[in-house]
Amino acid sequence: MTLDGALTKWSGGWRGPALAAFIAFLAGLPGLLAMPPLDRDEARFAQATAQMLESDDYVVIRFQDGPRFKKPVGIHWLQALSVSTLSSPEARQIWAYRVPSLLGAMLAAAACAWGAGAFFDRRTAMLAGAMLGACLLVSTEAFIAKTDSALSGTTVLAMAAMARLYAAYRGGPPASRRVVWIFWIALAVSTLIKGPIGPMIAFLAMAVLAVWDRRTSWIAGMRWWWGMIIVLAIVGPWAGAVTVATDGGFWSQAVGSDLAPKLAGGQESHGAPPGYHLLLTPLLTFPMTLLLPAAAVAAWRHRAEPGVRFALAWLIPAWILFEALPTKLPHYLMPAYGGLAWLAARALAEPIGAVARWLGAGLLAVVGVALAAGVFYLLSLYGDPSDAWAATLAGGLLAAAGLVGAYLMVRRAPQAAVLTSLVLAVMGHAALAAALAPRLDPLWLSDRLERALGEARLLPRQGVAEAPVAVAGFAEPSLVFALGTATELDGPAEAAQAIVEGRPAIVEQAEEAAFRDALKARDGQAVLVASAKGINYSKGDPMTLRVYVAPEVLSEVRR
Repeated sequence: MTLDGALTKWSGGWRGPALAAFIAFLAGLPGLLAMPPLDRDEARFAQATAQMLESDDYVVIRFQDGPRFKKPVGIHWLQALSVSTLSSPEARQIWAYRVPSLLGAMLAAAACAWGAGAFFDRRTAMLAGAMLGACLLVSTEAFIAKTDSALSGTTVLAMAAMARLYAAYRGGPPASRRVVWIFWIALAVSTLIKGPIGPMIAFLAMAVLAVWDRRTSWIAGMRWWWGMIIVLAIVGPWAGAVTVATDGGFWSQAVGSDLAPKLAGGQESHGAPPGYHLLLTPLLTFPMTLLLPAAAVAAWRHRAEPGVRFALAWLIPAWILFEALPTKLPHYLMPAYGGLAWLAARALAEPIGAVARWLGAGLLAVVGVALAAGVFYLLSLYGDPSDAWAATLAGGLLAAAGLVGAYLMVRRAPQAAVLTSLVLAVMGHAALAAALAPRLDPLWLSDRLERALGEARLLPRQGVAEAPVAVAGFAEPSLVFALGTATELDGPAEAAQAIVEGRPAIVEQAEEAAFRDALKARDGQAVLVASAKGINYSKGDPMTLRVYVAPEVLSEVRR
């Protein structure tokens, strides 16, 4: 059977979206299982969800004693459901909090293929979903327990449903009534996950299509009154409850302290000039990088086609908006990557010109080699000789994805190039996330401290030593997630008081002298149990953290 025949066979009916989702699953699963908790956003989201489960308060979002009024509650509900079903808040297993993100990536890939199937042949539709699910940004966000992968999944589903309604209007396959309900439900859930981002992308696309086509009858037929009722039914109960519970404080902080600063300037040092997303796209879409020049050519040449027109309306307004915003992060554009995947897949439906072919091959090769170089750079900074095999495996696969894919593209085998680079890139990403990264011990201070406390039987959840642990000089959310909600992030005096009270303390080297003075003032003694030397990658600061406990406590736990 030829490659064309195999692709056509495996992309028919439900198999195309299912295969795309399976590729996203394979790309994200290794990191979900192997990566330690990440600072800072992931650990904050996971800890806030753990506190919801501990307190049975599913309305007000908190991190320790402070409110966390930045994003709506949707992702916390999804994580709480996952943890309650698969684990427990006491276990502090980060993989359980990541499951909604992996499902979001799978949903995005499947929905991308489903929506594309209304305009393109089934092989093209499946390839669009597969390329979206395998691209570097999507497969990375798939194992990070925060909003962005779930947002992408629900937004792509809403856009796919809208695409099917638009295709039916333009003479494509008829869309059943349930497609309208899928659109509104997906849009409402995306709003509950991250506020206005999903609706903004959808309504911008609607506006562009209305102006471009000079017709709005298909938009008028989207049952707007019922749609508003669905959105209010899904978002309204929590919005009302959190307004009452916080006396409006959630909205003042979410809008005034989070959203407004992003619109006014580069919030939290995340400012960047226009062109930021354009510059990062070849890296973040790898290995779809291969088809970016061909996608641009196909977009211009076939802009009158309904599927290409919809993809452009999906992608370009969102891209312009995110480039214009002063605050920029790499994942901001991810909910619009489905449109880019459609254009890339459409480019494969016809012969690719020499210029686009060579440019795509060159981009893919450069990014693949750059990623491999980055792998070995990480090894040189944070690894040791025993990690070389993992770096060689990950770097070799990523370089091969770039070089072999580029070679096949130049040899006029674009479909083989795409599939080969996709397989190698997924394998390389898996090796990086599951084999190399977790071995780079200097990066995982919280994980190492948790293990050290566990080996000494001093972890609060073990129920042997007194709790909570006091920490001086290191206040990353991953440590709170690892050690428990009550973890004290204070100073050396509080750490010394913990020792006197029979509780463990963790002290950073810069606070050591002050800790010793405070301990002496309290007539206390401390025994060194373990130490961890590494880097706080959130700040870039080298650190040495030491675990202490009173001598009598250590004797007690060792009995």
